[in-house]
Amino acid sequence: MKPPIPKKIKKKLSAHGDQRIDNYYWLRDDSRKNKQIINYLKAENSYSKKWFDSNDVSPKKIFQAYKKRLPKLEESYPTEIDGYKYFSTIDISSEHRKYFRVYKNQKKLILDVNKLAKDKKYYSISGIQPSRNHQFIAYGEDTNGRREYSIIIKDLTKNKILETNHCGSTGGVIWNTDSDGYYYLKKDPKTLITDSLFFHKLNTKSNKDVLIYREKDKEFNLSISLSRTKTRLFLQISKTESNEFRILDLEKNDSSLTIFLKRKNKILYYVDDSPEEFFILSNKNNQRNFALYKAPLSNKGEKNWKCIVKHNQNELLEDFQIFKNKIVLETRKNGLPQLAIIDRNNNRKTYIKFQDSSYAANLASNPNYNSNSFKYVYSSLTTPSTIYSQSFLSGYRRKVWQQKFNNFKEHTYETKRVMIKARDGEKIPVSLIYKKGVTLKSAPLLMYGYGSYGLIVEPSFKLSFLPLVDEGFIFAIAHIRGGQDLGRKWYDQGRMMNKMNTFFDFIDCTKGLYEKDFGNKDKTFAMGGSAGGLLMGAIINLEPTLYKGIVSAVPFVDVLTTMSDESIPLTTFEYKEWGNPSSRKEYFYIKKYSPYDNIESKPYPSVLVTSSLFDSQVQYFEPAKYVPKLREFSTSNNPILLKMNLIGGHAGKSGRLESLKETAEELSFISHLASKDY
Repeated sequence: MKPPIPKKIKKKLSAHGDQRIDNYYWLRDDSRKNKQIINYLKAENSYSKKWFDSNDVSPKKIFQAYKKRLPKLEESYPTEIDGYKYFSTIDISSEHRKYFRVYKNQKKLILDVNKLAKDKKYYSISGIQPSRNHQFIAYGEDTNGRREYSIIIKDLTKNKILETNHCGSTGGVIWNTDSDGYYYLKKDPKTLITDSLFFHKLNTKSNKDVLIYREKDKEFNLSISLSRTKTRLFLQISKTESNEFRILDLEKNDSSLTIFLKRKNKILYYVDDSPEEFFILSNKNNQRNFALYKAPLSNKGEKNWKCIVKHNQNELLEDFQIFKNKIVLETRKNGLPQLAIIDRNNNRKTYIKFQDSSYAANLASNPNYNSNSFKYVYSSLTTPSTIYSQSFLSGYRRKVWQQKFNNFKEHTYETKRVMIKARDGEKIPVSLIYKKGVTLKSAPLLMYGYGSYGLIVEPSFKLSFLPLVDEGFIFAIAHIRGGQDLGRKWYDQGRMMNKMNTFFDFIDCTKGLYEKDFGNKDKTFAMGGSAGGLLMGAIINLEPTLYKGIVSAVPFVDVLTTMSDESIPLTTFEYKEWGNPSSRKEYFYIKKYSPYDNIESKPYPSVLVTSSLFDSQVQYFEPAKYVPKLREFSTSNNPILLKMNLIGGHAGKSGRLESLKETAEELSFISHLASKDY
């Protein structure tokens, strides 16, 4: 059984006196209609299927393990707005959710996504957003995975679709106070960078939509949010190292924007309001982990900012919610999330105590500013997502909701958090889960990581990996640099000209676990997606024999070529994450680690690469090129497979069950390798 071999067409890529040859550059087709390329991708899918079939690798066992754990009906915790309660359900046989509303004890089905998705190869919505008068809901609709949403308005009084705005939006809206129109963001159709804010009046054509703001700097991306008082729209214009907020007063008839604080290099800030004041989270004056300030609504200039929570080099301020008498902070200390309550009268701070050694905690939706309690979400690798409500007055907390799973007994698993010393002396946290009673030193080990954009892989409950843990695997999350686990410094040490730290950390965590008697050296695997797929590509170039198998999902593997081409979606927005190859220094640093450019004759491990043709974040042609080149240079006989969804996006296929089937396929690949002597 031989894999497909695509033709080679030599493409010379030159910059800074350096020349690279890309024989598979021709596999890029932005229209996604080239028959030769589509046929090649189909041949790759056929080859992967034959490999799975001939080796008796079936995802059915793992998929059935998922289904046995899912409850017959799962119901979300309701969000209450103006006396209306909104919630959703999903049953065990459905791909999508049903959305309901309860008002005056009357329950009403307002949206059945299963019906909307019927007969469609791909279907996803961005979530529902009720109008101010609760007559309408808005939701974004994506039918190919490209994340360019049309906005649909449904009239709940008539139970029918009022209109569809084919606008290529982000999917979210902010309703005006009269509920007869909404603000939305639009993406550039070529670069997919969000660059425009529009207003749409209901029952008018989309070409009449009013442009409120367009960002001309291609390095910046837009996002919108509703203020705490619901009287203001916040437009955030941001890139990695700087941003700017502009405010639109929703209580006025005009749609003019006011700059809160003009953008400055390496200055980040985030704003919310109360009826009396603005609150600002800012890293000004080199306060890398941020400080919290307040300023009068009528005089918001920086000289009037008063510090409420001082900067702490050992604690990152991540977010906050304002209440009438309190502020609740989300922070991160020693790599673990914290929730702290600030008394607005005296600034006294009280932390909520958590018992587990490794966990995830964050604020839930708390729309009532005047509430005497607040809700937060807690989870760990052995604790399904749980919502607690805690009183500001007594401190008493009660469980109000928990995600339910069948046949899950928390006490049969063990979790640990260990610190691994990296080659430069930094200590890297690693979160572990395994079944009690397994022999740790001989157990198969699955390493997982991401390490980019400051994003954190939280040690929260992960149904996906439980089947392998039940088989006797140790599952380990390496909290490597490039994430923000140990503060903003942790992120800065894993991006731009420090990116190699991310890859070294992951490798060092793997070896460090061996030294602590966790994991079988001959049965060690690694998995990551998107920028985590870049991580996978880098580590097997650096240490091709350390891992027996790799799953690399939607991997960003051709970093240098992508970052050199502004026509590729999202490129310019990410210069401060990876570097700008127009700079000679940054070009050669990226070239040092870019997985596609560092493939050499080496004994590569078994590799499964997954992708989607319509992926908006990592274009399909990166993994499509990567796989044949990796096969060409590999000196081992290990399988290197590509599974390409011909419909679907960055998260794969749409629908819960379809998504679980894809994950089951990935994990069955690892399970098979662990059971065989390749």
